[in-house]
Amino acid sequence: MSTAIKQALPNLITMTRLVLAVAFFVLLACYRDPDTQRWLINTSIVLFLLGVTTDFLDGYLARKWAVVSVFGRVMDPLCDKILILGALIMLAGPGFVRLDLSNPLEPHRILTSGIQPWMVVLILFREMLVTGLRSLAESRGIAFSAVLSGKVKMVLQSAVIPIVLLLVGNFDPRDHQWSAITRDVLVWSMVVVTVISGLPYVFRARLLLKA
Repeated sequence: MSTAIKQALPNLITMTRLVLAVAFFVLLACYRDPDTQRWLINTSIVLFLLGVTTDFLDGYLARKWAVVSVFGRVMDPLCDKILILGALIMLAGPGFVRLDLSNPLEPHRILTSGIQPWMVVLILFREMLVTGLRSLAESRGIAFSAVLSGKVKMVLQSAVIPIVLLLVGNFDPRDHQWSAITRDVLVWSMVVVTVISGLPYVFRARLLLKA
């Protein structure tokens, strides 16, 4: 394989993740009826998993071939955030709001994904805070690489989102109560781990910037 192809392929895979993310968002934006549009959810799961796979593949090839580029360093985490945060925003959106008629006298709306808008805001704040701290540290010539907690957070998010989609799209919690319990445990675990994973970055930034 030529050097030019080796240099271009990881970046091409990164941009493929962006295309997959857009297609994923379109499918979720079209999703409204869990009874007749189950195929939309299941197809979106495949697209999301393909996107997550490209996240591993582009970095692996760039390191293996020693072709890590400035473009890749910028676009790779950006595409990650677009895919993950976009998925969470869609899951907290109107496509997953259902009218609960279990009590006809007091009908109310519920989010079948279990992901509340405030959870998305909290996760978005964490991502923006860490990104800002990294930019500030690196602008002063201080290395600010990812820590283990950040990688665990990414793996957990990448696993929880497709599982939630699978549960929401294929199991009615009224008939499968276990699915709602599993969903809530996963979602809350993801939120807690995401918030906690940002603390090491805050402590590192305080120590490095005081030095």
